[in-house]
Amino acid sequence: MSRRGQAGKREIPPDLKFNSLQVSKFINSVMKRGKKRTAEGIVYDALDIIEKQAKKDPTVVLEQAMKNAIPLLQVKPRRVAGATYQVPVEVKGDRGIMLAMRWLLAAARARKDKSMAEKLAAELMDAAQGQGAAIKKREDLHKTAQANRAFVHFRY
Repeated sequence: MSRRGQAGKREIPPDLKFNSLQVSKFINSVMKRGKKRTAEGIVYDALDIIEKQAKKDPTVVLEQAMKNAIPLLQVKPRRVAGATYQVPVEVKGDRGIMLAMRWLLAAARARKDKSMAEKLAAELMDAAQGQGAAIKKREDLHKTAQANRAFVHFRY
């Protein structure tokens, strides 16, 4: 562990097209190997597809998808007297947002559509309506936390 304290939060500038911080963070999480222009192209194409198909503001659809995918609880392993228990704990704000982005991207990459923009658009629209693989992952995590709520007194 570091002795110097926690690293500070960096300011992320809003994206150029929608002037939204959420879209900017999503672009950064889509990015692989530092290829930001490619990630921007994928996200902007996906948002254009959403705008054509859903006939809504794409940033609203993205925010709704994120809100539906953010988990409230997670389980953390705790070792107590030689046994490891899955202890349910609440998810903090920034971690919940990052988990939601990660799950949405993983679900989009696992889809069987043509391009990444189409896959991402389909997953975002599904998540905004409360369905899809990312929402299922969140519900499974909540079920696990509910099943292990007997161990909640082990959290510290």
